[in-house]
Amino acid sequence: MRMLHTMLRVADLERSLGFYTEVLGMQLLRRKDYPSGRFTLAFVGYGSESDHTVLELTHNWDTDSYTLGDGYGHIALGVEDIHRTCAGIADKGGRVVREPGPMKHGTTVIAFVEDPDGYKVELIEMSSKAHA
Repeated sequence: MRMLHTMLRVADLERSLGFYTEVLGMQLLRRKDYPSGRFTLAFVGYGSESDHTVLELTHNWDTDSYTLGDGYGHIALGVEDIHRTCAGIADKGGRVVREPGPMKHGTTVIAFVEDPDGYKVELIEMSSKAHA
């Protein structure tokens, strides 16, 4: 078995696609409307679905907001230079909600950004991960 994708329900698909592609640098891999079900699926990621885990963004046409709940945590992305990555995200209009620094009770350097729907995305500086 291998992990294929994680699905997030999004209120505004174009806004979310802009965040994941323009701010986080993912590629739109495929997109399909399902008129009879009144929803659209868009898959984004850093490589093809054949060998990368991706995000499925689901937009239900008749829903304009969601309650995130308290069970959901975050998505994590590995980065080489967390300070440069956070500065680039902020320059593109992304929201850094936790500045880069060591995680609580550890040494791994992390930061958090938030997508347009309020989903958290953790950034982990890969060079510090081995020292956690």
